[in-house]
Amino acid sequence: MEPQVAELKQKIEDTLCPFGFEVYPFQVAWYNALLPPAFHLPLPGPTLAFLVLSTPAMFDRALKPFLQSCHLQPLTDPVDQCVAYHLGRVRESLPEMQVEIIADYEHISGVCIHPRFGGWFAIRGAVLLRGIEVPDLPPTKPLDCVPARADRITLLERFNFHWRDWTYRDAVPPQERYSEEQKAFFSTPPAQRLALLGLAQTSEEPSSTSQELHFTTFITKKPQSPSRGWLSPRVSPPASSGP
Repeated sequence: MEPQVAELKQKIEDTLCPFGFEVYPFQVAWYNALLPPAFHLPLPGPTLAFLVLSTPAMFDRALKPFLQSCHLQPLTDPVDQCVAYHLGRVRESLPEMQVEIIADYEHISGVCIHPRFGGWFAIRGAVLLRGIEVPDLPPTKPLDCVPARADRITLLERFNFHWRDWTYRDAVPPQERYSEEQKAFFSTPPAQRLALLGLAQTSEEPSSTSQELHFTTFITKKPQSPSRGWLSPRVSPPASSGP
């Protein structure tokens, strides 16, 4: 890996990995080669980018502390807000660069299986570094986690028709799964998740210190006493001026 790529990867990992995310570098050309022109990213092929995944640890390390901070926007999925906050911290860590962020809810992803976590993870977004081109970045050889055709058919059937029973996530033996409380949270429709957590959804005017990211504006809210004891985080929120 080129020194510049390694240095940038380390900076992004230092920002995201302590909170249960994983980071993988790629070239825009690799992505565009897999899709028809209508879905291409409008950047030079050698442009450096990073794929961001969440692991099961993200729930305790990132989401719970973020919910405790109560910097929530009414009627918006708390998970999306949490991911937006942490991806925004990547931009803050690279102030000298043109950082473009694409969140998972801004594009379509098919079913993916992680070699260590099976289906117990999620693609959360991509970080694009405009102007940073690495023509010599060697492509990563794809790892086929589900090589057998019959297993792929079963995986697709479970993902498309039986995703609520979680079985598609065990397409390969995972090293770690979501906890029962995490499964309960993600099984709840987004519009009902704040109620599940015992957090009020009353709207308030944005304060003068509200933090605006590229695609999310956070509204500071008065903390509410959660009705669920498991909301208490096991890891402290990040020591920064943000939520």
